Amino acid sequence: MKILLGAALRKFILSLVFFLSQGLYAQPVTVAVAANMKEAFAEINVAFKTKGGSDLRVVYGSSGNFAAQIMNGAPFNLFISADEHFPLELYQQGKTVDEGAIYAIGKLTLIAKNSSDMKLLDSKADLARAISKANKIAIAKPELAPYGKAAVEYLKAEGLWDLAKEKLIYGDNIGVATMYVVSGAADLGFTALSLAKSAEVSKDTHFILVNSKLYEPIKQRMVLIKGAPREAIALYQFIQTPQAKSILQKYGYSTP
Repeated sequence: MKILLGAALRKFILSLVFFLSQGLYAQPVTVAVAANMKEAFAEINVAFKTKGGSDLRVVYGSSGNFAAQIMNGAPFNLFISADEHFPLELYQQGKTVDEGAIYAIGKLTLIAKNSSDMKLLDSKADLARAISKANKIAIAKPELAPYGKAAVEYLKAEGLWDLAKEKLIYGDNIGVATMYVVSGAADLGFTALSLAKSAEVSKDTHFILVNSKLYEPIKQRMVLIKGAPREAIALYQFIQTPQAKSILQKYGYSTP
């Protein structure tokens, strides 16, 4: 009887240690999300959980910084980028499961602080006047953030680069650049349509869409990092569903 009791006790202790260790070392799915997707992804995440998805650890930032971190072993499971270049670079370096999928096409806007009394009109002459009047113009760092790169392409193609270049201030990602305008640190700024339409930004600013023919299409791609758990795969698949696409369209994205 004592032998049986001892064996049962040992089995119970081993089981308890196993479950405690599982709880101690289990990590939530970690998702790297481009800053332009903050509002849209927050809603997608809620919908994903409603469908039975697990809790996520979500980090927002610039696509370029995330790519560098993943190359150096950062423990991200899914990378939701603002462009194609960085995810495909990770694929070529053997860091991802495959080439991933384009989930959205973004749109570039110019926003102005309401208190600046600048009225944004869609003509080169009117934009030139606004740029001349502005003290500072915010963009995301073009080497790190696809929307910053698109802003530079647009200014050069429209012939406004020389007028604007000395007034530019740079944010590490599009979210930071947008907040420069919201806070009044800049009079004008280039941002994603999804952010320009968000409640936090739209209450203090107004925007116009800039000519999409004057910058390379902002094709946003996501990739699963090698070793991604099934929960990350489930999220990756969910973002490609009609429900998630509807959310993306609501925030101003086109979807494939």
